[in-house]
Amino acid sequence: MYSAMDDKRYDSLKIENIVASGAIADSIDLADIAQKIDNCELNTKRFPGAVFRMNNPKIASLIFSSGKVVLTGIRDNKSLDAGLAFIVKSMQEAGVETFETPRVAITNIVCSYDIGKYINLNKVVITLNLENIEYEPEQFPGLVYRIRDPKIVALLFSSGKIILTGGKNLEDIRRGLDFLEQKLESIM
Repeated sequence: MYSAMDDKRYDSLKIENIVASGAIADSIDLADIAQKIDNCELNTKRFPGAVFRMNNPKIASLIFSSGKVVLTGIRDNKSLDAGLAFIVKSMQEAGVETFETPRVAITNIVCSYDIGKYINLNKVVITLNLENIEYEPEQFPGLVYRIRDPKIVALLFSSGKIILTGGKNLEDIRRGLDFLEQKLESIM
């Protein structure tokens, strides 16, 4: 679903990170799994969960005693499915009673995009004059544009590079990008 982007308009749209979260069990003994599972670290003085790093696919997972997990570093659905299956299998082999079907869903997608031309950020601020725009070049070189529908945050840089975040699926990201390009075309 997220690996191929067939529309030529979106050629430079690239998924940088997918975050998924949910639950895989009712409870997990973190000290036990940290001892039994390779690449699973627990340091409760620094963080209340275990950190489980996988190499193939390259994903980092936060595992909590409540049975909840957060996976990050995902690039596509195939990697999400493979990583989640690996986590569940590792937990089961360590003696954790997991759910038959993990309750994990995508919570955020971060994409990069190159509009292909210079963006005059000052002109964007002056022309659009919207409350959902933040631009303080002394603090951060990008303009923050909060799109309401779909609920996406876009970081615009004068180079023409754009970072889009907050989408739960690629369709939302594309809709947000279409909305943003329409706004930018009216002032460029």
